Amino acid sequence: MTCSLKPSPEPSSTDLLAQQVLDALERHDVSGELVRVVDHDVKPGVDADMGDGDDWPALREKMLAADILVLATPTWLGQHSSVCQRVLERLDAELSDTDDEGRLRTYGKVGCAVVVGNEDGAHHISAVLFQGLDDVGFTIPAGGVTYWNGEAMHKTDYQDLGSTPDVTAETTKTLAANAAHLARLLKDQPYPPA
Repeated sequence: MTCSLKPSPEPSSTDLLAQQVLDALERHDVSGELVRVVDHDVKPGVDADMGDGDDWPALREKMLAADILVLATPTWLGQHSSVCQRVLERLDAELSDTDDEGRLRTYGKVGCAVVVGNEDGAHHISAVLFQGLDDVGFTIPAGGVTYWNGEAMHKTDYQDLGSTPDVTAETTKTLAANAAHLARLLKDQPYPPA
């Protein structure tokens, strides 16, 4: 899920780096779909369904059908986007959705982060996303984030670069390899009931 503030079809650096993660996952036989959350009417709240007109239930079903959730956000004022915060709030509902053995339905799913922006904040944001995803049952792989931060107080966006910086490309490659590996391990060896 990408949490750009820009609605489609406006180009988005967040979508670009998230798509690069999906492309890297494909090299490990993992297919995925890029969903720009801002294109959907995700109501505020902490329930799985906030009623009439709420698009979160459909997005949630896609998430629950997947083995890996890539949560991507731009950096604004050193923080994740308001759209990303809305997703984290809606994920809170997962705490009350368990299987027959008392495990959260998100147990056994991998959560990864993508952060992009022309200011600092990637480590802080990934820490916030990791804690939120962990709280609701996702497992974070080693190297579970890829990011790009441009020079502070400049206007260059990730999508404006002529090519992907080597360090970002390598980090994306590592994220994809570790996420795919962990997802396979968790599918073969699910967490035991408490």
